[in-house]
Amino acid sequence: MWWWYAIILLAVAYAALVLWYKSAWQSLPLYQQVPSDFQPVTTVTVLVPARNEAANIAACLKSLVAQRFPASLLQIIVLDDASEDETAAIANSIAHQHAFVQVIAVPPAAQSHKKRAIEYGIAQATGQLIVCTDADCAMGPNWLMTLVHAHETKGWQFIAAPVQYIAKQQQVLLVFQVLDFLTLQGITAASVSKKFHAMCNGANIAYSKKAFEEVDGFAGIDALPTGDDMLLMHKIWQRNPEAVGWLKSTDAIVYTQPCPTWNAFFQQRIRWASKAAYYQDKKIIGVLLLVYVLNVSLLLALIVGLIAAMPKLLLAFGLALVLKTMVEFLFLAPVAQFFQQQQWLNWFHVLQLHHIVYTVIAGWLGRFGSYQWKGRRIEKPSALVQKRDDK
Repeated sequence: MWWWYAIILLAVAYAALVLWYKSAWQSLPLYQQVPSDFQPVTTVTVLVPARNEAANIAACLKSLVAQRFPASLLQIIVLDDASEDETAAIANSIAHQHAFVQVIAVPPAAQSHKKRAIEYGIAQATGQLIVCTDADCAMGPNWLMTLVHAHETKGWQFIAAPVQYIAKQQQVLLVFQVLDFLTLQGITAASVSKKFHAMCNGANIAYSKKAFEEVDGFAGIDALPTGDDMLLMHKIWQRNPEAVGWLKSTDAIVYTQPCPTWNAFFQQRIRWASKAAYYQDKKIIGVLLLVYVLNVSLLLALIVGLIAAMPKLLLAFGLALVLKTMVEFLFLAPVAQFFQQQQWLNWFHVLQLHHIVYTVIAGWLGRFGSYQWKGRRIEKPSALVQKRDDK
């Protein structure tokens, strides 16, 4: 049966890819701690897009104003994107206490809300280095200094840096998100460090204002509802891959909370998956295709094998699942160690089937479905791509 062989071949190809990611992660050295006598010269603007973040914005700004970074070189801009709660009022109360913090109301956008906010913020920015994070994030006191040190000493014009979920309870939803996100972070670090393909998370990126202007900012991707991080990164990557780096430093980690409900989690992941409709990097498209086809094949093999009582197909499913689980665990273990989240690895094998189903559903809806984000309904990517192609 050709399907039996196809599943095994897909699993072997996937295993080779994951082992390569593991090797790339482990070959990436820890970034040196910033010397105590380091004196930065780069001016920095931190952009914090915020919509309906009254529950989080105070903690975010408190961690930003507590940075061990010269206030004379720092500008923090909260970009209020038509919040319907007390986000702006809370941010303004903190801004009144610090001259380098300001709150700006962002003009409305038809579709690309976050991208419009960032673009508007960059137009007001005085910093040479633009640092982007999210309003539901917090960071350690050495975060900015570490980013700037990498920018000045390595010459990186685009920096992707680590993001970590905080989970304190052993609930399936929370642990599932932590493990999934650890995998994404490890793949991001491996792919960027080896110049294989471009990946990042918009909660923790930095790029020079000059690099942004040299690629005409979001021009060409400005009509798309997502891609303020990866699509921009790819534009800068195409111009100069050596100017892009991933910062493997615990001081550079940004911390955020997992989604509180399964619905919120799927809405987030569908939004992330929707970026795939706009990728131009053939390598990442190939990786995503391999991952998706493997997971679809595994799910179909299990369902068909059980319904049609086909032992050989179930055997292929079992062998592929074991191989997939083994190589993923080998990859994930050192990544979890870096983020000090090894305690969640005990759940990894238990959640394998959950992850296969989630990958298939989120991948499909990310390409063909719509999603809710910050109280807004975003049009499905296929419709936007068609509109773009019709122009």
